[in-house]
Parts: sequence; structure tokens; C-alpha cells
Amino acid sequence: MKKIISLLLALTMTVSLVACSSASTSTEEAAPAATEETATEETATEEAATESTADYKIGIVTGTVSQGEEEYQAAQNMKAKYGDMIVTATYPDNFSTETEQTIATVTNMAADPDVKVIVFVQAVPGATAAINKVKETRDDILFICGVCAEDPGVIAAASDICMLVDEISMGTTIIDEAAKMGAKTFVHISFERHLGYATIAGRQALFKERCAELGIEYVEATAPDPTGDAGVTGAQAWVTENIKVYVDQYGKDTAFFCTNCSMQVPLIQQVAELGAIYPQQCCPSPYHAYPSAFNISTEGHEGDVPYMLDQITAKVAEYGNTGRMATWEVPINMMMIEAGVEYGIKWCEGEITDRCDEEALLAEMKAIAGDATTVTHYSDDATGELDNFFMILCPFYEF
Repeated sequence: MKKIISLLLALTMTVSLVACSSASTSTEEAAPAATEETATEETATEEAATESTADYKIGIVTGTVSQGEEEYQAAQNMKAKYGDMIVTATYPDNFSTETEQTIATVTNMAADPDVKVIVFVQAVPGATAAINKVKETRDDILFICGVCAEDPGVIAAASDICMLVDEISMGTTIIDEAAKMGAKTFVHISFERHLGYATIAGRQALFKERCAELGIEYVEATAPDPTGDAGVTGAQAWVTENIKVYVDQYGKDTAFFCTNCSMQVPLIQQVAELGAIYPQQCCPSPYHAYPSAFNISTEGHEGDVPYMLDQITAKVAEYGNTGRMATWEVPINMMMIEAGVEYGIKWCEGEITDRCDEEALLAEMKAIAGDATTVTHYSDDATGELDNFFMILCPFYEF
């Protein structure tokens, strides 16, 4: 099973972009793609320095708000914290067909001789080509890439540090969290197209295996594919109509997990109303589906994780379902950016001397996401173990 899982991990990068391409819950208008600093003085807090005294800069490349609000806001938070020492840029929304623009964005950032570190999250297709282009003239820049969407062996050879969520290992951690919440039954909601993805199928196999080990009944539920004739509306209607059926049949100690982003909002609503169990979304983050499900506004609190956790906790309590719904404590994409920036600062200032220092990187992650955060090295039969490619698991936050 271990060898099979290592092979399945090779496709994680593609699935993370395909399965959850509409995870943003913000009602903000999409920020335009840019190849220069996107933060202005108004985005900085009063406490943030407006001028940097450091002799270096750290660049952050993210998607626009429409592609990923969490990483975009994380970049702005770092800008607010460190002022002019941080420069930001966004890759194009149509990154899959506009790789030349992505390359231009990164090379333009690297043209500033003061830029010594570039943190790239999400590292969409084109990231490797951009890094290699920069290295033709600037091999001194430290590259830290998160949510890597290209072949692991290829991007790991270009970037100094690579990071990705350990989706396969969730096949164990999600069941363990459900069991902790008192689950006697686990309902896995998916459809044929998703089950054809290697990572989802591999995680499903671990779901079944762990449920059997813990004495939890495993139930497979087939929902309409949101890309099919019924569309997203039909898939969401299926959730609204059928979750109660499962709760009536198996009881409130039933945990639900769905592989599709667009179905998370009605699933959260039904679980809360029926008093069932919800260990995490398909993409764990306080900002994924919970705000929309509970009608929580993010206006004025963009990127404010403690605020969002408090708001969700209060909403869950209103339903009387405290301790039976959860997510990861920190948005993983935000954590990658923040940890990358803090690591980069220490590297520029000589506190970290190796371009890839696993112990130092993990320390930065734990400072943000908690001591339970773990990393393992990516490994498959084709590439072997990649010492600079880290698969991340973060602790749960129970509401």
C-alpha cells in the first residue's frame, strides 16, 4: 500500500487545481493581474513600516482574488506587516493558457536587484519555466513554492523549497478526527469523475481501511456530478435532499465528507441543522464554504483568521453542534506564504544558512499553524525521495 500511495501522490498537483477550482468565498471583485506591486499605502496598517531599512526585498507571487483569496490576502498581510520590504505580483487568471505572462511576472520581479527571495503560491503551471528563466541571470534568488502544480521532480529541481498538502494522508487523519467526534458511520460523497482521480481513489481506499480498523461503518454515496447535466444547482440540491435521509438511517453520529468544493456549502448547512458530524471540507480552511454556509461577511476582515474562527464557532454553537464540526486551524495557502516570508527573512539576515533547512522551515510552519503540524518528503518510484519537497498536514480546529 505504501508504494501505491507514493505513486498516487504524483497526481496530487493536478487534482488540487481541478477538484477545487472555485474555493474562494469572497464577494470582493477580482483583483487584476499585475506584474508590479499590487499593495498600496492604504493596505498597510498604521503599525506597518512605510519604508524598509533592510537591504533586501522579498517578492510574493499569488493569484488574484478570483483565483484564491486566501493567498492574495496573505500577501497583503505580509505587505502590511513589513512595508516596502515586501513586493507583490499576481499571475493571470487564465494561467494554464497564459504561461508566458506568468514567466514575465516573475522575471520582472526578479529584475529588481534588491529582491533576494521569491515566494510563489500557488506555483501554477509555468512556475518552473519562470524560475529557470530567472536563474539565467539571477542564481542568487531563493525560491519557495507552495501548492506546486507541476511534476514534482521537475519543479523540485528548480525551486529551493516546494510545499503541498498531503491529500493522501488525509485518508487517515479525517477518519481519526471523525472518530474523535464520536462518529459511528462515515459517508463518503463523490461521483464517478472524481473517483477516477488517482489521489481521490487512493484517499478513498485509506478511508475504508481506517474505518474498518476503528469499527466505523463506511458508506459510499453517489451524488450528481456538478459538471453534468444537473449542474452545480442539481448537485447542491442532492445534498440538501439526501443528507437527512442518511442521518435518519444511521443517526446523528454520522460523519460526512464530500470531494467537491461546490457542494460544501449545503453540506455544512445540513450537518449543522441535523446535528451530524463534519470533520473537514475537501480543502481545509476556515474560509472555504463556512462563511457562505453561515452567512458570515468577510468585509473588513479579509485574511483575519482568528475573526473567522470565532465567527464560525459562534454559528456552530447556535445550532447546538459544538465539537462536531471542524477544519484546519489555518488556511494552508496562507500558512505557506507566511512561513515562506519568515523563512526568507531569516535566510537573508543569515540566521538560516542553507537554502533548504527542513528544521527551520518546520519551525516557521509550527509558529503559524501549531506544534501538531507535520511534514514528510515527497517520494515516488520514478523520482525517489525529494528532500526539498514537503507534504504538509496541519492540526484540526474544532468549532
